[in-house]
Amino acid sequence: MWSTTSSEPKSPLWSPASPKHEPTVHHHLPSIRLKNQGRRVAQIVKLKPECVQEYKACHAKVWPEVLKQIKDCNIEDYSIFHDPATGILFANFKYVGYNYAGDMEKMRENPKVREWWRMTDSFQESLVEGATQSNVELGEPSWWKGVEEVFYQP
Repeated sequence: MWSTTSSEPKSPLWSPASPKHEPTVHHHLPSIRLKNQGRRVAQIVKLKPECVQEYKACHAKVWPEVLKQIKDCNIEDYSIFHDPATGILFANFKYVGYNYAGDMEKMRENPKVREWWRMTDSFQESLVEGATQSNVELGEPSWWKGVEEVFYQP
């Protein structure tokens, strides 16, 4: 689901690598790593009409291993919305880590996450040309399509 590879042009919001502004460092204080303020990421995919209820049911009981891996990979405030009129799923989350590609590799390496993706991918149709699955390798297109942020009000 989360990939830095895509045929779409990459914006900083789609492929978060580091905060826009470096945190203030006070040299007289002990050296600590400050929490990344995060980057918002938004993605879309189409939900098959015959799979709506099953998709909602599995997301009402997300596997604990998947939830833990999401958190361990520095993803916060993760939501998925559904538009029944178009079938579009809209996912957004905040990435608060410092190595997006590395964290996404950790996500892909988790067997339970890959199993979850196989299940949920079967309910979806990717909007990315050439995408075949969420468990993408480097150079393959992502399953979820990254979308551009055009407005934000903090």
